Amino acid sequence: MISSNVEDYLKAIFQLSSEDEEKKVGTNRLAEYLNIKPASASVMLKKLRTRELVSYEKYGRIGLTQKGWNIAVALIRRHRLWETFLHQKLNFTWDEVHELAHDLEHIQSEKLIRELDKHLGYPSHDPHGHIIPDEKGNFSKDERVLLANLRQGQKCRLVSVRDSSAEFLKYVTQLGLALSTEIEVREIRDFDGSLLLAYDNRMESVSRKFAENIFVKIL
Repeated sequence: MISSNVEDYLKAIFQLSSEDEEKKVGTNRLAEYLNIKPASASVMLKKLRTRELVSYEKYGRIGLTQKGWNIAVALIRRHRLWETFLHQKLNFTWDEVHELAHDLEHIQSEKLIRELDKHLGYPSHDPHGHIIPDEKGNFSKDERVLLANLRQGQKCRLVSVRDSSAEFLKYVTQLGLALSTEIEVREIRDFDGSLLLAYDNRMESVSRKFAENIFVKIL
């Protein structure tokens, strides 16, 4: 039996590795992501290595074994299906579903998840634009880039968010942005890297940090 704490670690490693494959996933980065102390992360990583769920050397890169990868993908599938259900069927907003789905994702009934997937009509993406793995753990990668990587004058469409926290999603909503919103980068300021965006007949200035948490498809 895999505990919810172990599942959270495996999911975090998977998500950090998937978000930026070029960056090294180390103990400090993992601890920061989980909002815990690096020493606590090191203790858990040793336990996960003993259980053959991760490959890990002190001060080295953390990776998932095939066994760990399978558990992480199944957990992400459950999480994103629950988010979709809460949003589509129970009218929760996209900034409300994440925490609820985090509790529901640890229910490990395969039949329940199969029926949930069927009930929803086998959705491909969750309310935040993230791909939902299929029952066999397969999923494709969307062609997407960070808004922060665009050049001045480029146009794009918002396809997903990197930060699924309620605070960030509320801010996105307050700016009048949503999935599929078409955006033009009007200006990138040299001083702090902030961006001036044009969309839906309005102009908004956003920080570099904001742009690093928005995924877009270039038009």
